[in-house]
Parts: sequence; structure tokens; C-alpha cells
Amino acid sequence: MKSSNVLLGFVVGAAAGAALGILFAPEKGSDTREKLASKGGDFSDDLKYKFNNFIDDLAEKSKSLFTKGEQVVENGKSTIEQINRNIVSEV
Repeated sequence: MKSSNVLLGFVVGAAAGAALGILFAPEKGSDTREKLASKGGDFSDDLKYKFNNFIDDLAEKSKSLFTKGEQVVENGKSTIEQINRNIVSEV
């Protein structure tokens, strides 16, 4: 069985279980809706926080990579200039 089928089955089962849990909950519908809205808001806030951290980390790593790239280019230029000086001095 493919792992994607297993994952899909798990997600569908979890969704069905959550739906049945809500339908047979002993609380009033309005209380359940308030809890769902609160949990949804918490999930949304957490997701935004994690996404912003991901973007910040990505920006920092790309800046670091760009800086290292500039250093490699400068080292390459220095090496080429040194080779050119050696060739000219030998001629």
C-alpha cells in the first residue's frame, strides 16, 4: 500500500472522527461553535507565527548564502589576478 494512501486514509478517518465527535457532543451547539472558533483562531495564530519564523529564517539563510557567494567571487578574482601577475612576470 502506498504511503500516500495510508496518509489519505488517516486524514479522512481523523476528519470523520472529529465530525462524529462534534455531532454527538453533550454540549450545546453554540458552546461547541465557540470552542471551534477559539481553537481555529489559536491554530491560525500559531500557523502565522510559524510561517513568519520560517520566512525570517529563510531570509537570514539567503542573506548568509549571498554573502558567502560574494566572498567566493572575490577570492576567485584575487586568484585570477595573482595568476595573471605570475604569467606577466614570467614573460
